[in-house]
Amino acid sequence: MASRTTVSSLALLLALLLSCAAVSSAARRLEEAAPKEGEPHLTVPELPVPEHELPPLPKVELPPFPEVHLPPFPKVELPPKPEMPAIPEFHFPEPEAKP
Repeated sequence: MASRTTVSSLALLLALLLSCAAVSSAARRLEEAAPKEGEPHLTVPELPVPEHELPPLPKVELPPFPEVHLPPFPKVELPPKPEMPAIPEFHFPEPEAKP
C-alpha cells in the first residue's frame, strides 16, 4: 500500500492539474467573449453630478509669535584651509606597433 506522503503528494498534483485546466478554460472563454476590433464598445451613461455648496471655512488665528532676543554669535577664528595635494596625471601607454 502507498504511504501517506505519496498519497498526499498525488492528491496535491491532481489538484494542481485541475486548477490549471480550470484557469486555462476560463482564459479561453474570456478571449472568445472579448469584443473584436470592428465591434463597437459599450458606452457608459453619464451620471448627473449634484451641485453642492460648501459652508465657509472658519477663520483661523494663530497666536502672535513671541519676540526672542538672542545674544550675538561669537566670532570664531578658523585655522587656514590646507591645500589639496596635486593629483598626478595619468596617461595610457602608447600601443606598440605590430610588424
